[in-house]
Amino acid sequence: MPQIDQLAETFTSQVFWLLVFFGITFFVVGRGMVPRVMQTIGDRDSKIADDLAAAQAARDQADAEEEAWRQRENENRTAAQAVVAEAKAKAAAESETKLSAAQERIDAKLTAAEAEIAQARGSALAEIEDVAAEAAQDIVKQLARVSVTKPAAKAAVKEAMHHG
Repeated sequence: MPQIDQLAETFTSQVFWLLVFFGITFFVVGRGMVPRVMQTIGDRDSKIADDLAAAQAARDQADAEEEAWRQRENENRTAAQAVVAEAKAKAAAESETKLSAAQERIDAKLTAAEAEIAQARGSALAEIEDVAAEAAQDIVKQLARVSVTKPAAKAAVKEAMHHG
């Protein structure tokens, strides 16, 4: 068969061109393209690592700023509570002062009213004694047909009021 006879002649040629083609492909791809691809992958990995490090640094800085803000907020809250407590204490002291002044005025009015009541009571008792003495004089005059003096009637009424 002529095809098989030609095989030996073409086989060597085909192997030669196969080696040439693979050699060229190896140098073009293996020595030219692969190092560039590997460099691109390395650059990309480096960029990703740098971006992750920058993001972590930004996160750490944000956490630190948030903690500082929280501390300032807590200090401000504490200061505000102190101001409120001071205002409450001041208001309570002012209220206490006003209440004690009002209480003093009320006590003065009460003392004056009690004195006025005592005076009115005394004058009322004196009037009652006068009226009772006159009534006693009239009753004794009508019942016993005896005339009693005004001082004697007053003395008897006073005695009866103090014992009764």
